[in-house]
Amino acid sequence: MSGRTESSADAATGGAIVASPRPRHESGPAEPQLRARAEAVAAAAARAAGVTFAELHTMSEMTQAASLIDRVWRPDNGAAMIPVAFLKVLSGCGGYVVGGFHGGRMVGVCVGLLSELGLHSHIAAVEDPLRGAGLGRAIKLDQRAWALRRGIGTVTWTYDPLISRNAYFNLAKLGAVAADYLTDYYGAMNDGVNAAGPSDRILVRWDLAGTHVGRTLESGTAVPALDGAVVALGPGPDGRPVLGPRGARRLLIGIPADAEALRVSDPGLAAQWRTALRDVLSSLMANGGRVTGFTRDGFYLVEHPEQKDHV
Repeated sequence: MSGRTESSADAATGGAIVASPRPRHESGPAEPQLRARAEAVAAAAARAAGVTFAELHTMSEMTQAASLIDRVWRPDNGAAMIPVAFLKVLSGCGGYVVGGFHGGRMVGVCVGLLSELGLHSHIAAVEDPLRGAGLGRAIKLDQRAWALRRGIGTVTWTYDPLISRNAYFNLAKLGAVAADYLTDYYGAMNDGVNAAGPSDRILVRWDLAGTHVGRTLESGTAVPALDGAVVALGPGPDGRPVLGPRGARRLLIGIPADAEALRVSDPGLAAQWRTALRDVLSSLMANGGRVTGFTRDGFYLVEHPEQKDHV
């Protein structure tokens, strides 16, 4: 599939956007060092990916960005995912509208808009040949440096909780935290990625100056503690979702290895996974469960401090 990341929305409850009580990164003696370190990490990631980043301002740049987004996301109704004029407005209002360039050609783009929380990152598109070279990570690190430069300490976005590679990237590689489960957040999405199914999303919060984020970026991966974890949802021998006990304090919630391919090969089974994950994960999160990690083999770790270890 085409390289892409998806993001949007502020901290929300029940799908309604709400403000944070601390929308901006608080100034302190460590702030200049934090910004300098973020800039250095972002620059190193860009060099490793072989790209340079630049904010987009001209209509020509907006046209290129809109075209790249459409090539990756493949809208099937003839309308652009994001109109060129709206990209121009977002840029003019101080939003994050940034292109990644390789050999003078735009190969990635990311769009975010300012909010009461700080910044929410709405959509990104990355061309396949450079995805494996770390362009997606480089974009997010550039976004982090951009935000801290402006005194913004929090970025939010959404992703499809059934997409394993995005879950691993967001939670394990970036150190973002799953803040809420949003049921059918966008309604039916008629593009080549979402296949018009329910658009359930996980809202993540990326605390840019947080200790967890710093340690994750430094180590490369956040590894969850799985001691005593019990599988509450996982694939059966036939690939169908199988429910397990939910009485343990630590629960593992599995998802398909490639839900996007499954939507093409077996739409019915993909729909079963959507329903099963929604029923289990949204219920756990709504009742105090915290998603504290995602494993390389495709399991969310959910911890419920008030739950006793019994099954």
